Amino acid sequence: MSFTVGEHSVQPLRRILTMYLEGWGLAALTEGATLALSELVTNVVRHVPDRRCAVLILRRPGGIRVEVSDASPELPTPPAPPGHSPDGGELAEDGRGLLLVEAATTRWGVTVLPERAGKTIWFEYDDV
Repeated sequence: MSFTVGEHSVQPLRRILTMYLEGWGLAALTEGATLALSELVTNVVRHVPDRRCAVLILRRPGGIRVEVSDASPELPTPPAPPGHSPDGGELAEDGRGLLLVEAATTRWGVTVLPERAGKTIWFEYDDV
């Protein structure tokens, strides 16, 4: 699915992901997966000038994979360890999204898209 996202786009995308997870019998993954998707889409809204992205939800052997791709060449800043935030310390409001993705998923990463400018940020969950 490809979208131009805004502040109100997160909730419908969370519902779509929830429907897939329930249909696949993976409802136990809903809370963490929808949180992680919310953070990735919010990053597009905040950091991608045209706010365009594609969302891919995949059932894979042993779990799920969710990808959010955009055309921005700007790569995300890796999460800083707690207490080591260069942007205002532990009370800073920005920069926590990828920490939440890291905490809420089995694994996550970034793939640079060589055929065009952009990247895919993805996360995976193993079946519970």
